[in-house]
Amino acid sequence: MPSKKAPAPTASTGELSAKGFRFGIVVSRFNQFITDRLLAGALDAMNRAGARESEIEIVRVPGSLEIPIAAKKLAQAGRCEAIICIGCVLRGETSHFDHVCTEVARGVQLAQLDTGVPMPFCVLTCDTLEQAIDRAGLKTGNKGFDAGLTAIEMAQLSRKLSGTRKIAMAAKARGPRRR
Repeated sequence: MPSKKAPAPTASTGELSAKGFRFGIVVSRFNQFITDRLLAGALDAMNRAGARESEIEIVRVPGSLEIPIAAKKLAQAGRCEAIICIGCVLRGETSHFDHVCTEVARGVQLAQLDTGVPMPFCVLTCDTLEQAIDRAGLKTGNKGFDAGLTAIEMAQLSRKLSGTRKIAMAAKARGPRRR
């Protein structure tokens, strides 16, 4: 008897269309020269993918250590389907850099696991200001732009995997958000 060929597995992927999704961006004011460039890159990516300004909520926090709590609270509010976390930590002469980098990464990871809302990590952890400038749009592209694309893809994928449109439906029921 001939053996039956098993069907090929299907792959779920997210698309790069931001239409109908709501996004949050939590951005640190510390090293604002860099974080503003990353924010501009993220906004550019989302704009190119069809997001409207009214569908993007920006939350500014003092420093990178404050990113996880703000991102978690924003996710718990149910207003966003993905939240980009933007910051910049530069190595100094003490071990403070290592503690901040570790705790911010851990905090963002815990926040997204606790809430189920994807949180692309765009916190630069660089040894020098020159490295940060390169990653904010000079030599190696803009990591904020990359995080914007990741947020869109993960919002799409999360919706597919959960099989729900609850956030989009809740936003529609609320009507337009006032600024």
